[in-house]
Formats: sequence, C-alpha cells, structure tokens
Amino acid sequence: MIRLTDLRFAYPGGGFALNVPDLAIARGERLAFHGPSGSGKTTLLHLLAGLMPPDAGRIEIDGTDIAALPDRARRAYRAARIGFVFQNFALLDHLSARENILYPCRIGAGLRLTRAVRARAQALAEACGIADKLDRKPASLSGGEQQRVALCRALVTGPGLVLADEATGNLDPATRDLILDLLFDRVREAGATLITVTHDHAILPRFDRAVDFADLTGAAP
Repeated sequence: MIRLTDLRFAYPGGGFALNVPDLAIARGERLAFHGPSGSGKTTLLHLLAGLMPPDAGRIEIDGTDIAALPDRARRAYRAARIGFVFQNFALLDHLSARENILYPCRIGAGLRLTRAVRARAQALAEACGIADKLDRKPASLSGGEQQRVALCRALVTGPGLVLADEATGNLDPATRDLILDLLFDRVREAGATLITVTHDHAILPRFDRAVDFADLTGAAP
C-alpha cells in the first residue's frame, strides 16, 4: 500500500536531516515506530500525511505519489483518505467536541456530513467514553478526553490510512488498552493501514511490526 523511496527532508537552517532509502508497508498492516525523541518519527508521519512535501524522493500510497501532488491536491487527498491523530491533538478551541470530530467532513472535498456520518461520530464517542462530553469545548476537557476526541476525528471518515502520533500517550493503562482495542477494531473493519509513533514499549507486541527508527538508514537525531 505504501512505498517510500529515497525520501529526504531537512528543516531550514540545518541541524536535522531525515533520509529513508526504502520502506514498504503492506495494506492493513499495523506498524509502530519507536525510538529516541528528535529522530524524525513525527516528521515522517507529517510527510506521509502530506502536511509538507519532502525535499526529494517518493511517497506512494496506493500508487499515488503524494509527494508530487500540488498543495491543493495533497490537502484533498489527505482529507478524503487519511486520518491523523496529532500528538498535541490540534483541536479547534472555538468548536465543541462534536464539531471537532465532524470537522473533516465540513472541509473535505467530496465528503458529506450525512446522517450516517453523524451516527458514526456518536458511536465512536460512545466507544471512547466521551459521549457525555460532546457539547463541551476542548478547554473544559482533560488531556485524555481531548486525545479521545482527536482519535474520533481521525476515524470518522473511515480512512484507508490512519496515522497516530502518541495516540495513547496521555492515557492510563486501562483507557490505553480500551483505545487500542477500538483503534485496531476500526482499522480492521475498514481494511485500513495503521502507522503509529510511540514511546510506550508496553504496547509494541500488539502491532504486526515494530520498527526502531534508528534502524531506518539515514534517520539521524
């Protein structure tokens, strides 16, 4: 499903360079990246999501090189096909939890805010234990509750690729396991691929493959 070839990226000013010569990820695979902070794990997720273009190389998802797409087409591709759980949640403060979850369907070209989508959002919120928080703004939610809102938002469109940056980092062990169960159930039902970044080694055995980021040749802190 995903193939990275000669992928290179550096932030302006130097001091950091990411170089992934070759990486293949199968459709439906559940892959976890782990490794030291600053090694480029989050940067790689952002590149996969098309949030920024690489300096060189190819990022092929289902045969589409998203690195070669113009900005507008890359945004449309992301909204329609990729769900992203950001490490800092990236919730919109002026919207309620419910409106944050449904937001991708308001901005994504070709996506419609149908009754079925609203029902899916409600079901996700119930599964995450935040159904009674849907009318509240992010500022009135705990960090763990905000994280669950972000997870529901990433899943509400039924994306073929889910990217999760420390999706369980602010959760207690019991809630972490509940959220992982939900995440795995949803990606399995959709036949989706899951790629996550984590510092929690306790969850690595649950994934199909765990990759130490230092083993990706050229990844440098």
